Amino acid sequence: MTALRTAILISGGGSNMLALIEAAKDPAYPARPCLVLSNNPDAPGLARAAARGVPVAAVDHRPFGKDRAAFEQALDMVLREHGTEFIALAGFMRVLTDGFVGRWQGRVVNIHPSLLPLYRGLDTHARALSAGDAEHGCTVHWVVPELDAGEIIAQSRVPVLPGDDVASLAARVLAAEHALYPPALAKAIRQAG
Repeated sequence: MTALRTAILISGGGSNMLALIEAAKDPAYPARPCLVLSNNPDAPGLARAAARGVPVAAVDHRPFGKDRAAFEQALDMVLREHGTEFIALAGFMRVLTDGFVGRWQGRVVNIHPSLLPLYRGLDTHARALSAGDAEHGCTVHWVVPELDAGEIIAQSRVPVLPGDDVASLAARVLAAEHALYPPALAKAIRQAG
């Protein structure tokens, strides 16, 4: 199987992006990072990707105001200019519209910091702690129009320890994400075949 040209979308530091770029150094890995794209021109992850030889671009969402479709049209144009075949969302903090998801259906995955279907959306670590959960974790899933509702590809469980706060739990979940995302992306690409 030829490796698919994969765009990684980020909004911040891009630690999951770095895990995917590292995995792609293996010639047998089925994803080839063709672009790191951010909605935040100041995202530290852009410089980190560029330093590793991956093309980078930014489409700032702010000038588009509430016109999400126009923002996504601009995103789509950049993705297509780079020959993107598959998309990995890695801390991309924008909710995608049905139109964008429909255009890329079956070719977009996301990593989410909870054991879906628990805690869709934001503040997952605080919500898990408030609920008194014994375990928390992360999920890689297919992106569908409904937020964080796509079919689960893989999950990793992390125990909630006595004395955990949001920061300590988030740090352990993030470490689990870095281990989970590369093999889960490979699995997704093979499924998409």
